[in-house]
Amino acid sequence: MATDNPLTRSAIGLLCYLVIAYVVRLIRWRARSHGRPLPPGPRGIPILGNVVYMRQPEMWRAHQRLCKAYGDVVHLSVFGQHIVVLGSQQAIVDILEKQSASTSDRQQHALIELSGQGFNFAFFPYDHRWRRHRRVFSQHIPSTVPQEQISIQRQYASLFLRKLHENPADLRDHIRYVFSATIVKIVYGVEVADEHDPNIALMAKLLAALQGFDSGRMLVQYFPILQHVPMWVPVVGAQLRELAEWRAAADEVKQVMFSKTLDDVDHGRQNTSVLARILQELDEEKDVNVAEEQAIAKNACVTAFEGSADTTFSTIQAFFLAMSLNPDVQKKAQAELDSVVGPQRLPDPRDKASLPYVNAVLKETLRWHPVAPFGIPHTTGDDIEYRGYFIPKGTTFVANTWACMHDPDVYADPDRFLPDRFMRDGKLDPDVRDPNDFVFGYGRRKCPGKAFAEVQMFTIIAMVLHVFDITPPLDESGQPIVITPRVTGSFVVYPEDCRCTIKPRSAQAEALIVGAAGESSTG
Repeated sequence: MATDNPLTRSAIGLLCYLVIAYVVRLIRWRARSHGRPLPPGPRGIPILGNVVYMRQPEMWRAHQRLCKAYGDVVHLSVFGQHIVVLGSQQAIVDILEKQSASTSDRQQHALIELSGQGFNFAFFPYDHRWRRHRRVFSQHIPSTVPQEQISIQRQYASLFLRKLHENPADLRDHIRYVFSATIVKIVYGVEVADEHDPNIALMAKLLAALQGFDSGRMLVQYFPILQHVPMWVPVVGAQLRELAEWRAAADEVKQVMFSKTLDDVDHGRQNTSVLARILQELDEEKDVNVAEEQAIAKNACVTAFEGSADTTFSTIQAFFLAMSLNPDVQKKAQAELDSVVGPQRLPDPRDKASLPYVNAVLKETLRWHPVAPFGIPHTTGDDIEYRGYFIPKGTTFVANTWACMHDPDVYADPDRFLPDRFMRDGKLDPDVRDPNDFVFGYGRRKCPGKAFAEVQMFTIIAMVLHVFDITPPLDESGQPIVITPRVTGSFVVYPEDCRCTIKPRSAQAEALIVGAAGESSTG
């Protein structure tokens, strides 16, 4: 008989095992889900799931189209990993805010440590370790920004004006410098001389790693076992070498910047930075594990730099692009500044409440160009139910912030830059969806540096509008170049082209620029 053949018996045995395993898994799934279905979504390929769909460019637009077809809660699967796309404010609030006790976790995978991002507590699981890091961060960069930190922000903003005046063609370098230098000064107490300062180059390596971290091109992200492949293996080996470089950069940043501050503290030099205060507090405490607390301080400080420098860098680029494309908006903001601030001084964060239209320009910049279209995805720590759908533990939530900011039912003509959408009767309209409630994250994972970033971006925008005219770039014959707004990147996105012409508004404005720069260099 055919069944006497050992190979046949083995094949039958394997088939029986697979059938039994499938039935057992099905029974367990039904018991766990209580018969509730997963959210709707497109059918995937066996084993691979929806991996082909996930390789599209501008996934925020693809997810927006997907939600129009299936609803605002859509299920996908990639190599067995459950993914739920949230395409509306209602779904995001209901799941990530109202059920935050169960939806504040993060997916853990090998790429986090391999890329050197293991220090960033934004990627930590929702546990005691994360709470300790966030507590340290929030104590020293609180929701009410200390005056000392605001003064440093203003000092570097003034220096930014001078750099723009002297060499407007290097706009991106100047933006990178001002945000990097500001946060390095506040967090570490270290002065950054200029764009060529070695500290800037060091930090740039770290930010490059963050962008590559979620590019989707690293094979080890999908197949963790590949981290053990020898470096000489084609493709994978090259990626592992790149990851090793990022990891080394992160380690170097943590140690070099920490050592600079520690040296100041140990030798009694004046340093009122965030890290210096943490170290001084540790010296005064008893019965504390100093090495462990120092490690937390290192992580929190580098996270502060990474979270602030890159996202604000992108937002201010978008602001310059928007102003060059919308002269009417620029003139209206400048008229408000002229009326409230006057020609004798630069605007100040204390003017914020009196400058509703400038506030609207910032809100519209955040809405028009969401820096992180999906933020950092949340993960369920427990099985949950929503609208009768079963969402199992370990599911990754992708909140489409970009779609919420470009919802035509909320923002008419969403691709246009229109700060007036936030205004009513000369004041900010509280009934309009506020981008600040979306672009800084959700629930218990909302960015703890939100207030700090808002103050810094407002200060930069108000100062720039007060003293500069921003117009389109010119070609060799002096004709305006038409820039089409496009973005590059995935995890954090940047304007592809933000070239513009930047000139002082008047001789009086030029005097303000020079005078403020002199104060910042001596302050």
